[in-house]
Amino acid sequence: MSLRFGSPVQTAWVTNGLDGTEKALTGLLGVKKWVRLPEIHFAPDSCSYRGAPADFVANISLSYLGEMQLELIEPVHGPNIYSDFLASNGPGLHHICVEAATLDDFDAVLAAAAEQGAAVPQQGVMPGGMRFAYLAAPQYGVPFVEIAHFSSEMRQFFDYIKQEQS
Repeated sequence: MSLRFGSPVQTAWVTNGLDGTEKALTGLLGVKKWVRLPEIHFAPDSCSYRGAPADFVANISLSYLGEMQLELIEPVHGPNIYSDFLASNGPGLHHICVEAATLDDFDAVLAAAAEQGAAVPQQGVMPGGMRFAYLAAPQYGVPFVEIAHFSSEMRQFFDYIKQEQS
């Protein structure tokens, strides 16, 4: 598969515990502050996992290093690609995220990925209106590439987190 993506806007790790991973990345990268989003529910009416309705919960922690968003994901319960990753690989780098400027761009990337046989093991709409899809992408040296389209509400929230880093 040779899809063209935009510039990465996020690097994400999956972890068994936010505290230790925040501390490690703060020491390694000099992150100033993390913003936690506890128990985010990904509901069956807005998300799918391996082609079926998804119903899972994850704790998320966000920060910024310059313009790059850092995301930590700690699965809490329910089947999802984050728990799968932990079971098969342990904690670590899970995905990079690229932003689709418009919903049409988002749909075009997904259509091109499907034409090339790329698996999309999880997709949906997060609370706050962010649309996302994960493409299995081991050929790019990372387990997944996430395609995301951010709602204006999510963009404002991300801008707030960036300001907290100053």
